[in-house]
Amino acid sequence: MKISSRGEYALRALILLGRSEARVVPIGEISEKTLVSINYLEQLLLQLKRNGYVHSKRGVNGGYKLSRSPGEIIIGEVIRNLEGPLAPMGCVSVTAYESCPLEEGCLLKPLWALVRDTIADLLDHTTLKDLLDGNLHTFYKQR
Repeated sequence: MKISSRGEYALRALILLGRSEARVVPIGEISEKTLVSINYLEQLLLQLKRNGYVHSKRGVNGGYKLSRSPGEIIIGEVIRNLEGPLAPMGCVSVTAYESCPLEEGCLLKPLWALVRDTIADLLDHTTLKDLLDGNLHTFYKQR
């Protein structure tokens, strides 16, 4: 699994909108503060809108706003919607399995499955609110 600029920039935009939860943020401001071009942001925000994470408002005072509270936005869900499966290798993917010729007796498959499970567990237990509050350390303290 590799998070592309698509996932990174979408999370930057969600964090900015989470910090500005009470107001509609113009796309120019989002671009300026996230260092992402307006053209690319338009594509990302459209996808985030389709997935139900943001609302848009047109017009002079237009822009974007979260459509859910930060505590309801699960980072693992966002990444899967933008990037696809979290598995590092197709042979351990839950949603996009790909067979491998060495599958029988492969000693790497358990490692890749553990990597997948660890990443999925972390991302699925992290919300936008956790990122905004800096609460990532709580995830591992509870385990």
